[in-house]
Amino acid sequence: QVQLVESGGGLVQAGGSLRLSCAASGRIFSINTMGWYRQAPGKQRALVAVITSDGTTNYADSVKGRFTNSRDNAKNTVYLQMNSLKPEDTAVYYCNAHVIPYAWSTAGNYWGQGTQITVSS
Repeated sequence: QVQLVESGGGLVQAGGSLRLSCAASGRIFSINTMGWYRQAPGKQRALVAVITSDGTTNYADSVKGRFTNSRDNAKNTVYLQMNSLKPEDTAVYYCNAHVIPYAWSTAGNYWGQGTQITVSS
């Protein structure tokens, strides 16, 4: 089965930087869009950044200019470089990928386990 495993993150002071990574494993034929969502307590899950298979990126307005999404197709891995972090960035961050496995009937969106990012003031 396809799995997405996230790493990185943790506690950081305002103005600091963190980098998240998310690696997909399994019998994968290809991966289309990969990206990141976040959810703070009492709020809805929101899209942060996405990146297509050819490297085209889109960002939420709240993170544009501060976050950079990238991917390594050879490693089936997506990264989120987060700079100039603010307390309002505090949330659980979830990796997401649209995966085409060799078993095409199981193609679809897959999610990472989530990782807590806390930015102190």
